[in-house]
Amino acid sequence: MSTSTETDLAATARGALQFVCSGQLERLPEFYDEQFVDHVNSMVFRGHPGARESVGFYRSLFGDLRFEIDDQVTEGDRVATRWTLHGTYRRRAVALHGIVISRLRDGRIVEDYGVTDSLELPRALGLARTLMLVVDVVRGRVKLPRGALRN
Repeated sequence: MSTSTETDLAATARGALQFVCSGQLERLPEFYDEQFVDHVNSMVFRGHPGARESVGFYRSLFGDLRFEIDDQVTEGDRVATRWTLHGTYRRRAVALHGIVISRLRDGRIVEDYGVTDSLELPRALGLARTLMLVVDVVRGRVKLPRGALRN
């Protein structure tokens, strides 16, 4: 694969993370295919509605959401991105880490496999803020994705 194609794939993956931070949901089709499938830990989101739901969770949790790209590797039609998410929840700065492997077709992401440490958020928030997060979920202030509490 040419270096320019690899650069384009990496730029699309970076742009998708910037899109998530922006909250401009009308731009979703620029980055994600209509048949997009997002595998995040044990959850699966499908299509543009699923991508909106996944983005909505992060945006409802962190109003000042920002992704930092720590490393990217491109091979074939895939881009592996190691990232750090930065945000503030109830005045507590949080940094979460993860990796996503994106498969692209025709300049858009058709599939993501994302992995994060599920306990990193409660550890970063501490007990009191974790309990406040539970209250915010119950009150609808933070929108958990469907299936997030499934066994």
